[in-house]
Amino acid sequence: MSVFSLPDFADHEQVVFCSDDASGLKAIIAVHNSNLGPALGGCRMWHYATEDDAIRDVLRLSRGMTYKSALAGLKLGGGKSVIIGNPRTDKTPALLDAFARALNQLNGRYVAAEDSGTSVADMKYLAERTPHVAGIEDKPSHEAEGMRSGDPSPATAYGTFFGIKAAVRRKLGRDSLDGLRVAIQGVGNVGFDLARQPKEAGAELWVSDIHAENLVRARTELGASALAPEAIYAANVDVFAPCALGAILNDETIPQLHASIVAGAANNQLAEVRHGSALMHRGILYAPDYVINAGGIIDIYHERIGFQRAALLRHVEGIHDTLLEIFERADREARPTGEVADALAEERFKR
Repeated sequence: MSVFSLPDFADHEQVVFCSDDASGLKAIIAVHNSNLGPALGGCRMWHYATEDDAIRDVLRLSRGMTYKSALAGLKLGGGKSVIIGNPRTDKTPALLDAFARALNQLNGRYVAAEDSGTSVADMKYLAERTPHVAGIEDKPSHEAEGMRSGDPSPATAYGTFFGIKAAVRRKLGRDSLDGLRVAIQGVGNVGFDLARQPKEAGAELWVSDIHAENLVRARTELGASALAPEAIYAANVDVFAPCALGAILNDETIPQLHASIVAGAANNQLAEVRHGSALMHRGILYAPDYVINAGGIIDIYHERIGFQRAALLRHVEGIHDTLLEIFERADREARPTGEVADALAEERFKR
C-alpha cells in the first residue's frame, strides 16, 4: 500500500510506523496538523483484520482530531495512534514500555490519551515513562461522585447529550426530550453514560451492543429495550446515536434508518464523505461526529491548562450552539452538515 496516495492521507504532516520485536509492538502514530498546537489524540488498541485497516483508521482518526480541536476552540493540533493487537490478550507492560519509547522519539509533537482498547490506567503507566501523555489527572466530578481519574468519557457523553438536544431543537422544533425515542448503538463507557441522560429527561431507549454484559446493564439500570446489532438501524425511533466503531453510515445502513436525526459519540461515522449527502437527501439531520463528541478532548485540554469544573462544563455545553450554527448554515447553503463543519474548522486551523 502507498500511504501517500490514500484518500485518507489528507496532507498529514507525519506518519510513524513503530515496531519492537521483543514485546510484539506494532503501532502507527499519525500527526495530521500542528498549526494550532501539539497533536493530541487517543491511542486505540484494536485487533485489526489487516494492517491496511489500521492505517486507514489512524489516518481518519488523526484528521478528525484536527477538525475536532479547531471547532472546539482548542490550542491543539490533531493526531492519533493505533496499536495493532487484542487489548484483552496482547497488552503487556513490555508492549507499553516500547510504545512509551516511540512517544519519546517524537519529542512532544504527539500527545497520547486513552481510547478504545486502552485505559486511564494504561496512560498512567505510560506517564511514568514519557511526559507525552494526557488525561491522567484526578479531578472533581459531580458533587455526589467525588473524584474521577482522568477518564474523559463522562465529558464526551455530556457533550453528546447537549448535541442531541441541539439536533432535536433544530429538526423537531422542541426543547424537551420527554417521550422521545432514542436508539443507542454501543453502551460501553460513553454510550451507557449518554443513554442515562436522555432516559432521565424522559426519553424511551433502545440499545445494541456486541457485549452481552453491556446490554444486561442497560436493561437492568435504564430499562432499555435491547436489539440485535443488525436491527438497531431500522429501529422506529427519532434519534439514532452511534457510540461504537466508525463507518457505520453507509450504502447498506442508511436506507434502513427510520430516525430523522443521527447524533452520536462514535468517530468517523460516515463510511465515505458522500454518505453525508445521502443522509441530507433523505431528510436526516446529521450531527458531525467530531463536533458532537468533542467533550473528551475539551476535558483533557482543561486538564492541561488548569482544571476548573465550571469552566469545563461551560465549554462542553458550547457544543450545543456550535452545532446550531452548523445546522443553520447547512440549511441556508443547502449543503451537508459535514461539509459545513469542515469549512468552519479549516477557517481556523489553516489560517
